[in-house]
Amino acid sequence: MRFRILFVLFSFGLTTSLFSQKINADYRLAIQKASSAIIIDGVLDEKAWEDAAVATDFFMITPMDTSFARVKTDVRMSYDEEHLYLIVVNHHAVEGPYMVESLRRDFNFGKNDNFLLFMDPFDDLTNGFSFGANAAGAQWDGQMFNGGSVDLSWDNKWVSKVKNYEDKWIFEAAIPFKSIRYKKGISEWGINFSRLDLKTTEKSGWAPVPRQFPSASLAYTGTLVWDNPPPDAGANISIIPYVLGGVSKDFQSEGSNQYRRDVGVDAKISLTSSLNLDLTVNPDFSQVEVDRQVTNLDRFELFFPERRQFFLENGDLFAGFGYTTIRPFFSRRIGLNAPIQFGARLSGKLNKHWRIGAMNMQTGEVEEQALPSQNFTVMALQRQIGARSNIGAIFVNKQSLNYNPDPSSEQPVYSQFNRNAGLEYNLASSNNLWTGKAMVLQSFGPDNVGNGFVHAANLRYSSGNLTWNWQHEYVSENYTAEVGFVPRNGFYRINPMIGYRWFPKSEKILSHGPDFNTSLFFNMDGEQTDNTSYAAYNVRFRSQSNLMAWLAYDFVKLQRPFDPTNFSGMTLDSGTEHRWKALGIEYASKPQSVFTYAFTTRLGGYYAGGDRYNFTADMGYRFQPYVSLALSTNFNQINLPEPWGETRFWLVGPRVDVTMTNTVFFTAFVQYNEQIKNINLNTRFQWRFKPASDLFIVYTDNYLPAPFNVKNRSIVLKFTYWWNV
Repeated sequence: MRFRILFVLFSFGLTTSLFSQKINADYRLAIQKASSAIIIDGVLDEKAWEDAAVATDFFMITPMDTSFARVKTDVRMSYDEEHLYLIVVNHHAVEGPYMVESLRRDFNFGKNDNFLLFMDPFDDLTNGFSFGANAAGAQWDGQMFNGGSVDLSWDNKWVSKVKNYEDKWIFEAAIPFKSIRYKKGISEWGINFSRLDLKTTEKSGWAPVPRQFPSASLAYTGTLVWDNPPPDAGANISIIPYVLGGVSKDFQSEGSNQYRRDVGVDAKISLTSSLNLDLTVNPDFSQVEVDRQVTNLDRFELFFPERRQFFLENGDLFAGFGYTTIRPFFSRRIGLNAPIQFGARLSGKLNKHWRIGAMNMQTGEVEEQALPSQNFTVMALQRQIGARSNIGAIFVNKQSLNYNPDPSSEQPVYSQFNRNAGLEYNLASSNNLWTGKAMVLQSFGPDNVGNGFVHAANLRYSSGNLTWNWQHEYVSENYTAEVGFVPRNGFYRINPMIGYRWFPKSEKILSHGPDFNTSLFFNMDGEQTDNTSYAAYNVRFRSQSNLMAWLAYDFVKLQRPFDPTNFSGMTLDSGTEHRWKALGIEYASKPQSVFTYAFTTRLGGYYAGGDRYNFTADMGYRFQPYVSLALSTNFNQINLPEPWGETRFWLVGPRVDVTMTNTVFFTAFVQYNEQIKNINLNTRFQWRFKPASDLFIVYTDNYLPAPFNVKNRSIVLKFTYWWNV
């Protein structure tokens, strides 16, 4: 049974992808070498642009996907020995100012008039890069994976300019060949262009994309046809040193000031035009945006995304293996409690069909925690099958070095090693209607402690109206992934889902329809331990606002003691059973307003026959394009029998983003978390004085809410410089 689903999906993937061709093969844009110099100024006045072919007559994606777009967009591309050039004329369809949040990089797609380029330089319909800008000139760049996902944490060197006119806005960009990866000698790239115009609430694309898929879907790209293969980027070595100074103080322990004076360096070395080696020595991530806190009422560990730049390029090779709650590798486990001393990562394409990833990281010893020095190794290999499917393998090893713990000591004992090995098949049909995954994992530990097995699989179908998904998971009791994220083990799970959408001929409603989902957990004896089932009804308006109402049923048989408030310290007994029903409403306003808001409500039962009421609200106001104000609130009231009684939690997070230019940014973020009795203040100033080179000032405070006393405080000044050798 463990391998039957692998065989079924593998066979299905071969029949749906091997015998298929590129869907939008007839959409072809010729690109030729620039016939004149190109200046990036947002003005279409060079001879090179007069001679360039034009991509126009975009197709509407939303609100409907059956006609040409109302909003006219013209795209031209060219190149020279060092740069890929792009210029886009974004015509207005109706009068009025453009709509943007701010000049913040990697903006929210749905809240900005924008143009995006999606390119597949390997022509594998799976991996690529995205570049773009909003109508005020804020840049967007990301690395593409899984056929249509964009990792916006990836940043690189390129320049662009947006110029606004009365009847249009023009976006012009120069992307160095050294900033992207591509296979040498390929003369056809997959490419598509996406335009979002909020005044008309219209999203459009050059090559047509069905409305149920994102415009980023690489399955629906057209073709960029080069007059000659793109030039070899040549030697491509980037050195990115940093210097840092800072001071911190722990007021609770009445400690003295702790000073930081650090230097470190990253290096990017292109071994080929599509294979990259990253090196780091004494890395620092103090400028990384602080995690958004959440009220934790869950029985299991919460997941927070990776934001550190070193781990991000081609990160899907490592972090994309598995499912949301079954990840054999989770990079935040590295350097979580110990400093990273150095590391190396090799990643990219070997050829059109093979991708490789290999990473090794070394952390230092932490004497206060008796934490030994540790080495982390991850290796991944991926082979494309047919048009868009692939088979992947992963190996993860965590090894403690020079570690001989005393079993009689009161210090924590860490494992000598933990290893994981796995295989995965990812299905994606050529038209993206069918997607799926099947995986197996095996963990290994010293003396067979921590040896365990995982199997999981899903199959998903998404048409314009109907969506359904089947997923099942099995995680043995002894499965251990010390460098992964697997918050729960000793279970198998069944999770079917189905949804349907109608698209009425209405002036106000774009689509509406129901969703049904159930998630059933069983222990190793076949006894049901959890059941979360819900029915929802969704309405999407033509204004792009959304409304959803839902009903849910929950059953939990606790496998271990649990505090339902995650606050009091008092627990419910293992083996007790709990059932309740709940209902709720969610609404998000139209994104084109300068004032936006969203709210959710939940009302219903809870553990031990109690009740839980939850309300969240998110509000934003923008003084475009320079200032964006936001406020997030989350309130929980839990009523339980004694000894708990009534418990209330507030989580409030005001935030201000000031973008004085598209190179100078200031962010202030406050988080008041009543559950953990903490107020966090994080402010960050960033000056991008050259592409990918920055000056950061980061100030952080943590306070006790009552009395309002400082717990700890720190300030860091960091300077980074991107130097191309």
